[in-house]
Amino acid sequence: MKKGIYLSLACSLLLNAAEVELETINIDTNVDTEVIKDVSGEDIKSADLGEALFKQSASVSLVRRSGIANDIILRGQKKDNINITIDGAKVYGACPNRMDPPVSHVLTNNVDYIEINEGPFNVEDFGSLSGDVKIHTIKPEKEFTGEVNLGLGSWGYLKEAFSLSGGTDKVRFLLSGSNETSEQYEDGDGNDFVEQIARNIADGTAPMGAQYQPAYRDMDAYTKKTLMAKLFWDITDNQELRLSYTANRSDDVLYPSSKMDALYDDSDIYNMEYIAKDLGTYSKELNFQVYQSEVDHPMSTRYRMMSDSNSSDGIFDSNKAMTHALTTKMQGAKLSNRFDVDNHAFTVGLDYSLRNWDGAYYAMDGKTFVGTSINDVDTKNYAFFLKDEIKMDKLTLDLGLRYDDTEITTKDTLLPAAQQENDYNELNGYIFGTYHANETTKYFAGLGKSSRVPDARELYFRKVNMTTMPATHPLVGTPTLKNTVNYELDIGAEKKYENAAIKAKAFYSKLDDFIAYNANKTTNVFENVDATIWGLEVSGTYIATDTLYFDYGMSYQRGKKENPLSGQTDTDMPEIPPFKLNAAANYDYDESLVLRAEVIASDKWTDFDADNGEQELDAYAVLNLKGTKQFGKNFELVVGVDNVFDKTYAVSNTYKDLTLLADDPDLNVMLINEPGRYIYTNIKYKF
Repeated sequence: MKKGIYLSLACSLLLNAAEVELETINIDTNVDTEVIKDVSGEDIKSADLGEALFKQSASVSLVRRSGIANDIILRGQKKDNINITIDGAKVYGACPNRMDPPVSHVLTNNVDYIEINEGPFNVEDFGSLSGDVKIHTIKPEKEFTGEVNLGLGSWGYLKEAFSLSGGTDKVRFLLSGSNETSEQYEDGDGNDFVEQIARNIADGTAPMGAQYQPAYRDMDAYTKKTLMAKLFWDITDNQELRLSYTANRSDDVLYPSSKMDALYDDSDIYNMEYIAKDLGTYSKELNFQVYQSEVDHPMSTRYRMMSDSNSSDGIFDSNKAMTHALTTKMQGAKLSNRFDVDNHAFTVGLDYSLRNWDGAYYAMDGKTFVGTSINDVDTKNYAFFLKDEIKMDKLTLDLGLRYDDTEITTKDTLLPAAQQENDYNELNGYIFGTYHANETTKYFAGLGKSSRVPDARELYFRKVNMTTMPATHPLVGTPTLKNTVNYELDIGAEKKYENAAIKAKAFYSKLDDFIAYNANKTTNVFENVDATIWGLEVSGTYIATDTLYFDYGMSYQRGKKENPLSGQTDTDMPEIPPFKLNAAANYDYDESLVLRAEVIASDKWTDFDADNGEQELDAYAVLNLKGTKQFGKNFELVVGVDNVFDKTYAVSNTYKDLTLLADDPDLNVMLINEPGRYIYTNIKYKF
C-alpha cells in the first residue's frame, strides 16, 4: 500500500528532485511543470531560496555571490530572461549587479511550494522569455497552529523563526518572522571571504584595494530578518479577499568577489487579491490582484581598503569611499476571468505594471552626490491575454495569446531626446499539447513565442569614472537595444511503472536579438545578437521497497551565438552550465525517521564565453546527508551535513555582465568557491 502512495505522489510532483511528501497536493499544473513542495518544511539549512532551488532541481544552476541572496539560472537563462513572481506579484531587485535578485526577497521558511515552468508557455505574466518561477508562500489555516524553529550551523550560523496561524470559518490570519545571521563561510581549503580574496590577490586576479580593512575582516557575512503577515477573509461563500505584507531587512551583506558590499537591502511587498467564484455562465472564477514591491539597496566600498589603491598598509581614507544607492518600485494590477464553453476552458485578462528604477553615486562615504547611474527610469506595460484549454478525449490542447505594449522612459537629459524613450510592441503565443496514450503514458509537445524588453541598466546605465576630475559618467547602457524574442519547441514523454516513473524532455530555443554583454567595449556595452540554446532533461523516481526510494534529475544545455559580438571571435553563449545531476536515496522508517543522501554533480565547463570573462571550471561531485526525526506530534529534529568530503569547487562562472574583481583585464576574474563541509541542525516545535 505504501508503495502506491509514494508512486502516486511522485508522479503528481511531476518527477522533481525534491523529497517525497506523504500528503495530498492540489496544484493545477501541466505536464511540463516541475513542482518543489514543502519548501518551508524541508529547506531548513538556510533562508537562501536560490540555493534551495539549486539543490532540488537539476534544471536550476546557482550564481554564487555571497552566503545569502544568490541568483539562479534556468535553462541557461538569467535575470529578466526568466520571470519570477511571489504569490502572483512580480518583484525586482534594485541592484544592477544582481546582489538582490528577486528570489532573495522571500525566504525559505515562508515558502510553501514552487512551480518551475520551462519554455515560453506563460501569457499571464510580463516578460516570461524562457521560463518562469512561481513562488507560493504559506497560507493561513482556520485551526490555531504554530511552530518555533531554532537552526544552528557551521561558521556561527544561527536562525530563529516562528509562525502563527488561526482564525474562524470566515477570517484566517498568519504571522511569520525570522532572524538569521552567519559568519563568513569557509571553502574546502579552509579559506573564508578574506582569505579567498587574498588568494586571488596573490594570483593577480584581484587588486589589493579590494581586500577588507583589518577592522572589518572578522565581520559576519550577513544579518537577515523577515516578517510576513496575511489575512484571508471569506466575504461570502463564493468571494474571498486576501491581504498580505512581507518585509525583508538585510544588513551588511558581504560580496567578496565584487567591488562593493551591501550596507543594507530592504524590501517591502504588498499584495491584495480578490477572488469570486461561480458568478454566472461566463464567470467560473474572477480574479483581481493589485500589488506593490519596494526595494532600497545601497552598496559601498566602506569596508574595503581603497578601491582605487594598491596599498596594503591598512590605512583607509573614508573620503575615498564610494556608495552606490539604488531603489526600485514595482506596481502592478491584473484582472482575469475563467469560464467554460463546451470542452473549452477560457481565461481572459488584462495586465498592467509600472517599474521605476533610480540609482546614484555618492562620494565621501555617501555624503557627496557624484552623479546618477540610472536616472528615474519608468518601464510601463499594458497587456491583454487569452488562454484556452481544449479537452478532446485523449488529447488536451493549451493555447495562449498575449499582446504587450511597453514604454520605457528616462530623465537622463545627457541623452539625445530621441533616445530618452523606447517603445516596444509584441504579440506572443503558444500551443501546447498533451496526449494521454494510456493510463501510464503521456506525450507532450509545445511551440511558442515569447519576448522581453531591455531593462533600465541595459538601456541607460552610467558608470562613474573617478580617475578624471571632475568625474565623468560614460554611458554603459545601449539606448538602441531591441527586445529579445524567443521561438521555442519543447517535446517530451512521461511514463509510469508499477514502482517507478520517468520523464524526459528536450527543447530548442531560437533567440532573436538576445541581449549580450560585450567586454571589449567601455560604452554601449550591451548589444543584440541572434542565438540558439538547446537541451535535454531527464527526471524520475524509483520505489525500491516500502521504506527505500530514489529520485533523480539530470540536465544538459548548449548555446551558440549566430555571430561573434563586435570585436570578438567566441560564439559560445554565456552562462550555459554543463551537464548537471541531482540524485538522492531516501529511507523512511515508520514515517518518524527519514534519512536522505543526495549527490549533486556537474561536468567541467568546456564550452564557455571566454571573450566575456568566463573560464573553465572543474567538474565536481558533492555528497549531502540529512536525517529527520519526529518525537511525537510536536517535536522534530533535523541533523545534516553538506559537502561531506569538504570539496573545494565553484558552481558559477564569471560572466562580465556582473562587476567582479579583476586586477588585469587580460587575466581571469575572481571565482568565489562554494562552502566546504557544513554541519547543521534544526529543532522545531509545533503546536
